[in-house]
Amino acid sequence: MSAAALEVAVDVADPAWQAAVPGLEGLVERAALAALAEAGAPDGPAELAVRLTDDAELQALNRQYRGKDRPTNVLSFPGDADDALPGEPAPLGDLALAYGTVAREASEQGKSLADHLSHLIVHGTLHVLGYDHETEAEAAEMEALEVRILSGFGIADPYLLGPAAEAAAGFLKEA
Repeated sequence: MSAAALEVAVDVADPAWQAAVPGLEGLVERAALAALAEAGAPDGPAELAVRLTDDAELQALNRQYRGKDRPTNVLSFPGDADDALPGEPAPLGDLALAYGTVAREASEQGKSLADHLSHLIVHGTLHVLGYDHETEAEAAEMEALEVRILSGFGIADPYLLGPAAEAAAGFLKEA
């Protein structure tokens, strides 16, 4: 799929995102497009919807869809190409990210918020494309792909962390 064939719709529901991440929409779009270019996306026009919101909304979504009554950093919802209206892009999927959780994790892990957000956009986009990390083999494949994509942005391997950050990084294993 070419970059022109993918639309990335960014909905900023929590203004804290705009204040904290310069060039927010461009960063989200670049990370999603890089993941799609590296992982291979479906043929034809498609749309990825990204909602940048707060912990309360992510907690409600996490409770509703995963039975976990706590906020999380990112949730991904794969789309269904059969839901596409004639002449409209196929829904690739939806991502939702919580500002408070993502900002706290970035701080705890000694990363910039922009780099951590880029990682989570790549991670979530790979999920809507069918990648997962339920088994060690799946996790190894997905993490290697994430590292390769992020290196294209000059972002260090997010899985090579110090001991304190490793404890805080358990977040991606449950995302």
